[in-house]
Amino acid sequence: MPNQLKSVDHIVVLMLENRSFDHMLGFLYSDTNNLSPAGQSFEGLTGYETVPGPNGIPIPVSRITATPNAYFMPGANPGEGYAATNEQLFCTATPPATPPTQQNQGFAKNFAYTLDWETKERPREVVPGTNVADIMRCFEPSMLPVLSGLARGYAVCDHWYGSAPTETMPNRAFALAGTSQGHLDDTTKSYTTSSIFGLLTNAQVSWRIYGYDNEPLTRGNFPDTLSAPNANFGLFTDFQSAAADGTLAAFSFLEPSWGGPSQNDQHPVSDVAAGERFIHEVYRAVRDGPRWNKTLLIITYDEHGGCYDHVAPPWSATPPDGSNSEFGFDFRRFGPRVPTVLVSPLIPPGTVYRAPIGAAPLDHTSLLKSVEVRWNLAPLTARDAAAVDLGPALSLTEPRTDDPLADVMAPASTGVKPGVELATHLQRLQAEMLARLPIPDDAGGVHYFVPDLTSSEACNAYIRQRALQWRRVIDGRDSLSNL
Repeated sequence: MPNQLKSVDHIVVLMLENRSFDHMLGFLYSDTNNLSPAGQSFEGLTGYETVPGPNGIPIPVSRITATPNAYFMPGANPGEGYAATNEQLFCTATPPATPPTQQNQGFAKNFAYTLDWETKERPREVVPGTNVADIMRCFEPSMLPVLSGLARGYAVCDHWYGSAPTETMPNRAFALAGTSQGHLDDTTKSYTTSSIFGLLTNAQVSWRIYGYDNEPLTRGNFPDTLSAPNANFGLFTDFQSAAADGTLAAFSFLEPSWGGPSQNDQHPVSDVAAGERFIHEVYRAVRDGPRWNKTLLIITYDEHGGCYDHVAPPWSATPPDGSNSEFGFDFRRFGPRVPTVLVSPLIPPGTVYRAPIGAAPLDHTSLLKSVEVRWNLAPLTARDAAAVDLGPALSLTEPRTDDPLADVMAPASTGVKPGVELATHLQRLQAEMLARLPIPDDAGGVHYFVPDLTSSEACNAYIRQRALQWRRVIDGRDSLSNL
C-alpha cells in the first residue's frame, strides 16, 4: 500500500504513564469478536482470561464500568520495576533463560504483595476497598471515549511493546535515545548519550519539548537537551498556540502533568479521566490547526506499570549497544504491551497496525525510526536501526475530512485522587535531577541536595525555581565561571 510518511511535516508524540494495553484497550473490539471495522484481526481480550490469585484460585479478567472510583483503578500503584515485571511475567523475580510455555500469570500475586506493603506504608495513596482482583479490571471502551474513539477512528497498534521490561526512565530513554545505557530502574535519571533531539539539531530540523504546566522533565535527560536553547522548551499552552497558528516544529514531544491537582499522566492511581481530557486537548489542537493534513500524532505510554496484559512480550529484541547492564539483563527481551494509537488524516479508520511478519515488533524505538526515516537521519543505536517505522500506516493518498471525535466529550471523574496533596514519584525524580545542575546559589556556589519535598505544591515550587535558574544560565544571565 502507499506510504505517505514523506508527506508528513510534523510528528507529535504524547507519552503518558504506566498502563498496559489490555488495561486500556483490551476490550476495544470485543463486541465484534476482536475484528476491526476494516476486517483486521485485533489481539484483544475475550473476557475469559484468568491468572492465579495468591491462594491459587483463578481470578478472571473483568470490565471497569461507571463506579465512583472507576478512574482510579487498579486502586493502588502496582509494581513496575525489573524484578516486579519478571514476577508478573514469570512468577519469579529471576527470569528463565528461555521463554517458558506459560507467561503473564503472576500479575495478581505480585499485586497482592505490592498492595500489602502500600496499604501499610502509604495508606493515603490507596483507594479504600482495593483488592487483589482489581489488577484484572480493564476499561470498557465507553469509559475511555477519547482514547477508544481515536483507536477506532484511526489506527491502534495491538503489538507495541515497551522497549525494556521495567519502569519509566529506561523506557523513556529508549523512546528518545534508543538505549538506557544498561540501566533498568529510575535511580538513573540522566544519560550521557546523544538523543533524537541532538540528531535533529545537527540536521537543522526543528524540535520542541513541552511540559504540561511545568518545565519538561525530559530537558534534563540528555546532554543535547540540557544544553539546548530555551526556545526549544515550553508549556502545553505554547504547543496549543503553535498548533493553532501553524508553527509546529517538525518533531514535538509532549509531557503530561506529573502531580498535584493538574496531574493528568494517568499513572496509577491518578485520575484516568484527567488523562482522557488531556488526550482530547492534544487531538483538538492538531485536528483544528492549519497543519492537520501534514501531521502525525502518536499517543503512547512509556511502560505497562504492572497492569494486566495477556500477551507475552517477544524475546527477539536487538541489544542497543555494548553497555554493561544492571541485573545481568541482555536487552534481548521487550517489555509488556502498552497502548499506542496513531492519528492522522492519512490513516484509514479502523486500522490495526503491526510490524510485518518477520520484522522486529513495534516498540518505542519505532518513534525514533519514523523520525529518522522522515528526515533522513542516521540511527542512534542498533535497536532503532532494527526498528520498524510507522510509514505504512499512512496509506491514504488524500487526507480524510471526517472527525471521529466530533461529538465526543472527555469523561469526568466523580472521585478524588487518593494522596493528591503528596509529591509523586516523578515530581521527586525531576526535583532530584534539577538539584544536580550546576546552578549558582545565593552564596555563589551550587547545591546537590534535594530539600524535604513531601507535598506536591512544594515540589512544583522547587522545580519551577530551579528550572528558571537554569534558563538564566542557558541564556547567559548567570555565569558558571566560578564553578
